[in-house]
Amino acid sequence: MFRIGTDIGGTFTDFVVIDDRTRSLRLEKTLTTPHDPSEGIFEGLALLAEQTGTLLPDAAKLVHGTTLVINALIEQKGVKTALLTTVGFRDVIEMRNELRYDVYDLQIDYPKPLVPRALRFEVAERTLVDGRVQTAPDPSEIQAIAAMLRAAGVRSVAVCFLHAYANATNERAVARVLAEHAPELAVSLSSDVLPQIKEYERTSTTTANAYVKPVVAKYLQRITDGLAERGFGGDFYVMQSGGGVVATGVAQEFPIKILESGPAGGVAAARWWGDLLGIRDLLCFDMGGTTAKLCTIARGEALVTDEYEAARVYRFKRGSGFAISVPVFDLLEIGTGGGSIARIDHLGLVKVGPHSAGAMPGPASYGRGGTEPTVTDADLVLGYLDPDYFLGGSMKLHTDKAEAAVKSGVADRLAGMKTVDAAHGIHEIANEDMASAARLHLAERGEDVGALTMIAYGGAGPVHAYGLARKLGIKRLIVPPAAGVMSALGMLVEDLAIERARTVKAAVATLDMDGLARVLEELGTEARTLLNAPAGNVEFATVVEMRYRGQGYNVRIALPTGSAPPKPERSSLVEQFETHYRQQYGRVYTDVEIELVNVRVVARLQPEHRFEPQLVPPAKSDVLEARKGSRRAYFGKDGMHDCPVFDRYRLGAGHVYKGAAFVEERETTTLIGPAGGFSVNEYGMLVVDVA
Repeated sequence: MFRIGTDIGGTFTDFVVIDDRTRSLRLEKTLTTPHDPSEGIFEGLALLAEQTGTLLPDAAKLVHGTTLVINALIEQKGVKTALLTTVGFRDVIEMRNELRYDVYDLQIDYPKPLVPRALRFEVAERTLVDGRVQTAPDPSEIQAIAAMLRAAGVRSVAVCFLHAYANATNERAVARVLAEHAPELAVSLSSDVLPQIKEYERTSTTTANAYVKPVVAKYLQRITDGLAERGFGGDFYVMQSGGGVVATGVAQEFPIKILESGPAGGVAAARWWGDLLGIRDLLCFDMGGTTAKLCTIARGEALVTDEYEAARVYRFKRGSGFAISVPVFDLLEIGTGGGSIARIDHLGLVKVGPHSAGAMPGPASYGRGGTEPTVTDADLVLGYLDPDYFLGGSMKLHTDKAEAAVKSGVADRLAGMKTVDAAHGIHEIANEDMASAARLHLAERGEDVGALTMIAYGGAGPVHAYGLARKLGIKRLIVPPAAGVMSALGMLVEDLAIERARTVKAAVATLDMDGLARVLEELGTEARTLLNAPAGNVEFATVVEMRYRGQGYNVRIALPTGSAPPKPERSSLVEQFETHYRQQYGRVYTDVEIELVNVRVVARLQPEHRFEPQLVPPAKSDVLEARKGSRRAYFGKDGMHDCPVFDRYRLGAGHVYKGAAFVEERETTTLIGPAGGFSVNEYGMLVVDVA
């Protein structure tokens, strides 16, 4: 049987097929089709079917990652959406939390609200902070609102009432009336999407979920129908932003949970490789055609946050977007990818990104009409890429067009600089932009950069990883097999999982511990129900969020995993909180009250069997026997070098090489600088010494 992973990026769509009978991988990479991403999926599946003879009829499952949700939010291409909220809270999504992301900007700008004011309706209802219902909604008022929604052509509704996290009765009453009088509407309740405190974040997240819900439902249904037409009878899952995969029904109900599903696959694969190799501290480096992303894996666990933003006015200014509070791997996104455009700014300085040539027209070297110089064009001019082996030779690059773009766009505008030097400048600036962002990101988290091992993947990641690692002072770089499509692979090594969360705000000293245990049990039941899995095969991971009274940021504490959520003890919670707080901030406050804020339970279905990669046969000949040729490449101050080009598929475990080299595989190329070298381990992974 086959298992298929597919990840749609801004430039390429990646595919991985695992053959469970042989434990082998089949890989494919095609250009993304922005007008209809599902077309690119079926094109790639058709190419894979040519390799296997039959594919979809023999596939047990397909896992999908997509940028559809985040793109719909950024481009505001969702559906016409309305918001129903408590009287007096109509403008929460515009008032936000009243924090300014730039205190010196007197004309500060924020993204346009997803719901215009005319489609925000106040409802006469009130739930108190302790969960008691003071005023129930009047059904006749909701019926009148439903009529107005239908008349306005609204397709989706977000319902977000004050303190609904403490009691969902009023929201559910409204949902029943809407279902009766406007059944065509898609409805999102804040008590389902995000039953937690913080009014703006809850409203913003629920509104975003409603805004994209019909779009995602239609998209996933189109893929489902297309797969069925092609003979697929297996399970169809979608990757979540914070790890784990879910059935399409869950993704259609809570699409906001899949907004970063593509990059999440890469982090999942990196964590999986780290577990296999016994490497617990990793810096994940994913560079594709549009952006680069960094994520830290500390002590074997990828960092997860629920403080995410979408549609930022300034892409790299925190606070300039609208809040999305769902679990997301803590990714640092940098506007540098293979398609990032290089230009000369008004000061005469070379800048790279964040604007990208995308899939169409793409870099100048693609020969699809692009004329502006990009990072890929620069890498080609430098000799880092083989124009005849891009995507394994299925797509030819045009060196002359790349040289012309770099020359006219950069070199000629810098006092006649040589084209190759201009190309090297573009490559170096791209690396330095990523390194600068990474240094700040890692410093904020107190990470010892030199103690990390970098794992590089994505189509452009292995080309730039060596230079980036040198700038960061990282000494060891690993490039796994299938690095060019690793996000798609990661989706196949993740378990079926779902998280349910709830606010339980109380002082720990007076907390009802039996009541807390009941809440955890309820969340576990909710999560297992969404998984649609038998109790015996499910493992529960529980996290509590705590803080000192008066603080605005929580400390996450993981409780023991097991076949059921645990029953925490008060003394243990206090002890663990103080330990974690001291680790993060250097001290504790014995005279300040400790609060419990939120609790989270993740139900994870234990698979019947996990994929184990094939071991690579030991090397039986000199490493140079795996050489497929050589080419001249330019390394700036280190000058021009004649570099051997190795065929990755012919390298064996134990092969070692010192010096400048390239290791080529169909989906990517790994660059090793003149002072470096590489070896191959038993999994076929390149272990690069960075010097």
